[in-house]
Amino acid sequence: MFLSVFDMFKVGIGPSSSHTMGPMVAAARFLDQMRASPFRFAGLRASLHGSLAFTGVGHATDKATILGLAGFHPETYDAEAAACALADIKSRHMVSPEGLGDLKFNPATDLVFDYDRTLPGHANGMILIATDAQGDVILQQIYYSIGGGFVMTEDELAAGKATDAGAPVPFPFKSAAEMLEMARASGKSIAAMKRANEIARGGEANLNKGTQRLWQVMNDCVDRGLNSDGILPGGLMVKRRAKAIHDALQAERGMNLTAPHTINDWMSVYAMAVNEENAAGGQVVTAPTNGAAGVLPATLRYYLDHVPGASTAHIEDFLLTAAAIGGLVKYNASISGAEAGCQAEVGSASAMAAAGLCAVMGGTPGQVENAAEIALEHHLGMTCDPVKGLVQVPCIERNAMGAIKAVSAASIALRGDGTHLVPLDACIETMRQTGMDMSEKYKETSLGGLAVNVPNC
Repeated sequence: MFLSVFDMFKVGIGPSSSHTMGPMVAAARFLDQMRASPFRFAGLRASLHGSLAFTGVGHATDKATILGLAGFHPETYDAEAAACALADIKSRHMVSPEGLGDLKFNPATDLVFDYDRTLPGHANGMILIATDAQGDVILQQIYYSIGGGFVMTEDELAAGKATDAGAPVPFPFKSAAEMLEMARASGKSIAAMKRANEIARGGEANLNKGTQRLWQVMNDCVDRGLNSDGILPGGLMVKRRAKAIHDALQAERGMNLTAPHTINDWMSVYAMAVNEENAAGGQVVTAPTNGAAGVLPATLRYYLDHVPGASTAHIEDFLLTAAAIGGLVKYNASISGAEAGCQAEVGSASAMAAAGLCAVMGGTPGQVENAAEIALEHHLGMTCDPVKGLVQVPCIERNAMGAIKAVSAASIALRGDGTHLVPLDACIETMRQTGMDMSEKYKETSLGGLAVNVPNC
């Protein structure tokens, strides 16, 4: 099994990797399929199903789908160009993707939120259709946005886990048990094994350059969030808090009477800064999703800014270790809130961050696995119940709590010798089973939990 660090961490836009980035990526893939087709197309239609329908407006799924069909892509997204394109499309009822000419598309009638029909493969389903001049369907594809910006066609999803293709990797672990055994046999750290796998697929230069960019985007996002205030979009009138908290923390630095627990405020404010940026539609890195994007950079920023002896030379090890754990969770369970609740998003992010922190603080592979297990275990059962379908309440604060739990989990693991009762594999399987048993009301549909007990105004 191989999932690249660049699969787990993708540069994109807020507010959701599954509901914003995924549909945009799916639309881009559909355009490529159209370009490769011998048919001549005249129009486009789209329908959103399941969670994409129920919380699509709050997650900007409609805008993402429209812009994707117009040729936009998350990694190169330009907000000003997007705003101009949306206005033009709504006025002309046309999209003009490169190489396909003008195609009829009226957002008011050609984009349907289908609340009645959930597609069988996944809670996040969408159907994209291309038509001829008479409006007849000549190309159709079902896509599933399965979390973290990953998109699969109906056939790809049906093929399941056997779709991994590419050069063989030296450490193809599919479970935490295999990972630990390979580490023991090779004498390598988890980061070293992951690095060898990445180099086998993409080369060392690509790895080094790519991880540097990932952290640069993450860190820039933290800084933007710490320096921005105002009201978040969407109608809940949620006020940005990260800047005010950060300003107060800076003012308190050096005071003799600062309480020890204030360090939790630093971890929290870094995470809140990222998720406020995400809620505002800013550039973020999936870690492993947008809704959980603040946990990992907050934990890494805490390490760099507050841990004695911390070094930027350890950033790549942190990211590689975290990606190894995230890959295990995704392969054996889920990182999708629509599939398994928030335990799959913030829980997975906390496990990844705990593992990364434990590793760069000198943890053994056994201690790293223990740290990940502790963090994930204490998110089990967490629901995904965003108020008004927005990635704001309770999502922003949940990232703060996830970062605090990650640091605590790493610290507890480092106090031990790596031996513990519950293996990470058992915890991941428990999360999968819990997600399967969880009511659909609590899986990113905004039909239960806080979403129905807090006024949406």
